[in-house]
Amino acid sequence: MIRLDNISKQNGQQLLFIEASAALQRGEKVGLVGPNGAGKSTLFRMITGSELPDEGQVMVDRGTAIGFFSQDVGEMSGRSAVAEVMEGAGAVSEVAAELRELEAAMADPERMDEMDSIIERFGEVQGRFEEMGGYALDSRAREILAGLSFSQEMMEGDVGQLSGGWKMRVALARILLMRPDVMLLDEPSNHLDLESLIWLENFLQNYDGALLMTSHDREFMNRIINKVVEIDGGSLTSYSGDYEFYEAQRAMNERQQQAQFERQQAMLAKEIKFIERFKARASHAAQVQSRVKKLDKIERVEPPKRRQSVSFDFPPAPRSGDDVVNLRGVAKRYGSRVIYDGLDLLVRRRERCCVLGVNGAGKSTLLKLVTGSTAPDSGTVSMGGSVKMGYFAQHAMDLLDGERTVFQALEDEHPRASQGSLRALAGCFGFSGDEVEKRVRVLSGGEKARLVMARMLFDPPNFLVLDEPTNHLDVATKEMLIAALQDYEGTMLFVSHDRHFLAALSNRVLELTPEGIHQYDGGYTEYVARTGQEAPGLHA
Repeated sequence: MIRLDNISKQNGQQLLFIEASAALQRGEKVGLVGPNGAGKSTLFRMITGSELPDEGQVMVDRGTAIGFFSQDVGEMSGRSAVAEVMEGAGAVSEVAAELRELEAAMADPERMDEMDSIIERFGEVQGRFEEMGGYALDSRAREILAGLSFSQEMMEGDVGQLSGGWKMRVALARILLMRPDVMLLDEPSNHLDLESLIWLENFLQNYDGALLMTSHDREFMNRIINKVVEIDGGSLTSYSGDYEFYEAQRAMNERQQQAQFERQQAMLAKEIKFIERFKARASHAAQVQSRVKKLDKIERVEPPKRRQSVSFDFPPAPRSGDDVVNLRGVAKRYGSRVIYDGLDLLVRRRERCCVLGVNGAGKSTLLKLVTGSTAPDSGTVSMGGSVKMGYFAQHAMDLLDGERTVFQALEDEHPRASQGSLRALAGCFGFSGDEVEKRVRVLSGGEKARLVMARMLFDPPNFLVLDEPTNHLDVATKEMLIAALQDYEGTMLFVSHDRHFLAALSNRVLELTPEGIHQYDGGYTEYVARTGQEAPGLHA
């Protein structure tokens, strides 16, 4: 359906693609992977025709409908969320628009003389609209929005009043309603809660078109795709299978290439040693000449490209008391909406509590109550002895000063730290060399999240409260964070929609329900096994 044939593309000084080729066939579900800045978004833009390759061709079969979801959703306002979604439904929304015009024309007394032809055309268009499932469009749009956690009220309200994250869900719903021949989805799992994520996973598993997508959520990707296309060093390499298979295959290929490289290096060293030893002897001139020619003809094996991986080790945090935070009889409401009424909760030292609950259950509110950024209406929240808290909030990135550099932002937080230790810290979180001089305002969402983490973790707290810490983080940084937190000896209370993160780090589950908190000993994996569901209200 789509072929990339020997494409080359340069972006400023950076060579993104060098004579790269790949294809997307009917029914394939492909994960596009590669380090940040490798050219994934550029590839999407070339397929949609909004950017052209410098060389080579992008060929799309005639009549192929493409739906493209990107993080840049543009302006939306003046319509309800449902109307906005229906507007993007491709050909059927154009037919609906003509139907509305014809209905207006039939009611216009000044067009009585054209009425026969208007009625005839109305019949044709109405038949076509019915064939295309147009009358089911409204209910399908609502079903998709409900799957993405929209309440009835939000569906009817002005889309312009929604936050950026919810507008992204509207933009995604437009593509899903359209059901094009090919879906291009650039990070569709960002900004989704766990329930919406699992709903989207099921939707895409049952979608019969071709799919090309990027995602920093390896579990989500793994359950949907049947092929991986990797961008690395300007080339495109295809792997049949899911994300796990790709990782295993890539590691095996690397090991084989390393072994080949080492064997060839040993052989070359031996040949060069012979040439050096005998080049001055006339009796060996012919042999030396023959070996020089042989070396010239040998195709050199390259060593495997090493992905730069960062790692961070927590300095040991001071020990806290056994009771870390205690909530007693806590009530909290927003207007007429009761979030908590008589909540009791005790978090003990070295517990890693993940908080689950449907949208609006009060997950972020619980974290705000614990951190003191929101006060309870009644009841008490008390910290245990020697507790030193670190809080990663969803809005933390907005609080960074855009005019400061990365290094200055670290220095502001830790004025007594040495330059060397702050540079080492920046390097651990992916800011190496000159990148520490970047101004905060030019950083991507992922870079800002890494900077907030670095500021928080340098002088380690013994109680970490994390609200969606993996939003915007790429797979490599997420893996680094998981590895670091697995060795962390403090206490954690966190909300995340990333199931790999939940399973790797939790040892206690707090499920928020209208009846109160259901508590489960054991981590997220045990919770899934015990309840038969991956998220509250959804069955596995």
